[in-house]
Amino acid sequence: MIVPLKDRVLLEKLEVEKKTASGIILAEASKEKPSMANVVAVGPGSEVDGKLVPVGVEVGQLVIFKQYAGTDIKYENKEYLIVDSKDILAVIK
Repeated sequence: MIVPLKDRVLLEKLEVEKKTASGIILAEASKEKPSMANVVAVGPGSEVDGKLVPVGVEVGQLVIFKQYAGTDIKYENKEYLIVDSKDILAVIK
């Protein structure tokens, strides 16, 4: 189990569509890096003026993050991304 520290968030990237809307199959190199992911784990937050400020997302939410943010990791044959909470741009409801 991966537990993020401070104000970091563990994300599981969504699969990128391998076909365009018109049915053209994309090559590996032409695929865009996904910028949407599911929140898998959330750190406790960061300290500001001696008080703990919690992270603004929760486990299970679908989020949009900065395209080149974070650190890619592979754990138990799954790929994850660890990002700072400031790199999460929006929550999809």
